[in-house]
Amino acid sequence: MIQALRKLVTFDEFIAWYPENPQQRYELHDGVIVEMAPPTGDHEEVVGFLALEISAEIKRLKLPYLLPKTAFIKPLSGQSAYSPDVLILNRTNLVNEPLWKKESTVSQAASIPLVIEVVSTNWRDDYLKKVADYEAVGISEYWIVDYAALGGKRFIGNPKQPTIWVYSLVEGEYQIKQFRGSDCIISSAFPELNLTAEQIFQAGGYTG
Repeated sequence: MIQALRKLVTFDEFIAWYPENPQQRYELHDGVIVEMAPPTGDHEEVVGFLALEISAEIKRLKLPYLLPKTAFIKPLSGQSAYSPDVLILNRTNLVNEPLWKKESTVSQAASIPLVIEVVSTNWRDDYLKKVADYEAVGISEYWIVDYAALGGKRFIGNPKQPTIWVYSLVEGEYQIKQFRGSDCIISSAFPELNLTAEQIFQAGGYTG
């Protein structure tokens, strides 16, 4: 279960409070410091697989991108800060990010080609809250990777099925595509990426 410290804090207070060598991951949700559930091995295998596949594509195409180990996305309005499972940053725009150098935090859409959240027990945050905030920031592409079919039935069906959702920003609003099984992921951020939903699910131990 996710535990929350219910005292409301500002983003600056959150950054000042954040442990130097945390044993847990924390995010700030509307002024509430949230301790994220410890990741499972399967979860980390999916995250690692995606990071390696996308890193290889970045290297192949010689893109000016990086995958930070720990960085925050801070929506311009409100007091929130998210640390995605996989975050792709555009180096060329980081000079325009006032919080990057000291606080490894970005707020501009031009800095963020792609965000990926691999679903765990906090699936409501990924499917509801973060979708709205990432859309408001203007992040052009957001993936929800629900390899263990943890999300609500209204999202992944009944019976539940492992599903990947790709949210693509079109005229300021997310358009959504769903991928399962042998479906090849269609990504505007990485249009030549050759990866199926099944390959991603198998990285987390799902065999169908």
